[in-house]
Amino acid sequence: MSPERKSTSIRKATTINFFGKYTNIFVQLIYSAILARILSPEDFGVVAVVTVFTTFFSLIANIGIGPAIIQYRNIDEEDINHIFSLTVYIGLGIGILFALFSIPISIFYDDSVYIPIGALLAISLFFNTVNIVPNSLLLKAQRFKLVNLRLVLVSVLSAIPTIILALIGFKYYAIVIHSILVSFITFLWNFSTVKLKFVLKINTDSYKKIREFSSYQFAFSLVNYFSRNLDNLLIGKFIGSSALGFYDKSYRLMLYPVQNLTHVITPVLHPILSAHQDDRAYIYEKYLKVLKVLSLLGVFVSAYCYFAAEEIIMILYGEQWYASVPSFQLLALSIWAQMISSSTGSIFQSIGNTKLMFLTGTVSSVLIVGAILVGIGFDNINMVAGFVTLAFNMNIAISFYYLIKKGLGYSLREFAGKFVPDFIIFLITFVGLYFISQISFDHLLISAIVKGIVAVALFAFGLLITKQYSTVKGILGRK
Repeated sequence: MSPERKSTSIRKATTINFFGKYTNIFVQLIYSAILARILSPEDFGVVAVVTVFTTFFSLIANIGIGPAIIQYRNIDEEDINHIFSLTVYIGLGIGILFALFSIPISIFYDDSVYIPIGALLAISLFFNTVNIVPNSLLLKAQRFKLVNLRLVLVSVLSAIPTIILALIGFKYYAIVIHSILVSFITFLWNFSTVKLKFVLKINTDSYKKIREFSSYQFAFSLVNYFSRNLDNLLIGKFIGSSALGFYDKSYRLMLYPVQNLTHVITPVLHPILSAHQDDRAYIYEKYLKVLKVLSLLGVFVSAYCYFAAEEIIMILYGEQWYASVPSFQLLALSIWAQMISSSTGSIFQSIGNTKLMFLTGTVSSVLIVGAILVGIGFDNINMVAGFVTLAFNMNIAISFYYLIKKGLGYSLREFAGKFVPDFIIFLITFVGLYFISQISFDHLLISAIVKGIVAVALFAFGLLITKQYSTVKGILGRK
């Protein structure tokens, strides 16, 4: 039986997610730092190539089912069991297809190692697919404490054996086995929590109830996939696996604040706001408050990461990753843009308009793919990072035009005006850090700390003079 839905405030859910996500960040940073000192950039580059394809196959396996289960209220326990059984069959099919697909991957990259790696990752794909329904049911029931507890425990339980395998010489296979462990342990947790029944003969009427919503969700995920992963595919093919290792490390490091600040809030928006899917004014009001917090956080993190790029890379990963510094520095300038634009998907889902979300994603993908192709033409990962950053910042206008004006029916100019103070705060922080960065420090850690203290002081000063400090207090519920 699926968990019953109960009401949770966005603030309370965000607080729960905050503790879960940031505990997980701490675990992941330690895990990544240790692994980066054991394995080489080429080891990470090899796995990064295959990860692009596993992500694609995962999208095909999902076909938009997860968000649709959260959104729809007219699906009962029998429907859930039939949809779950469908994912089991899909998982088996996708796993077999991916194992076979590893052969053309090995031919394309002229490296036979991708065949055994593909066979192993097929196992991970299967478990990730059968986890779709129970994951969605836990979110729909707003059981955020349980989801975050699972997140942390799975991270710890999968990281320890991975590090041991890397130490005894498993190289890139250690990273591959880590993916299998994460999906399998999550599977065990889910099925001890959410009781689902496998049905041998599937009733397709159950899927038809969510088909329209899930179809556009799937289409959006597909175009978004290509825009987000084409850089890895092309760098691995035309610039090399070592270059891809450096680029992928800088890109993933940039995604830490994007995913772990944004995803503290956005995963709870759809389950909570979908209950008010017919009240556009309510959704707009709540979303503005969430977006304001994300914007201000993004302003601070973008400025700090740009000027502390060398310290962050060297402290976390060591000297062998120094070549990642320039690309990380450029990608840091996209953090603010990505933090606010990546939140739009939850709102499109909440108002039940995945068709408009797909249209938005298509236009955005054309922009981002064009930027990647131009960057690849320079045969340099820093140029790729620069053009990708430019595209992410330009994408803000596209995302909010479709969401705010077309989806929610509000003035785009009035909406944009609310973020002018955030831009002023960014300029204050950025200019101040520029002057501080001209000072040379003997130790990287001291340099990182000094820049952090200065960034906090400049950011606080910016909040005061733009009167955003009182706005933030109001959002957080402090009078």
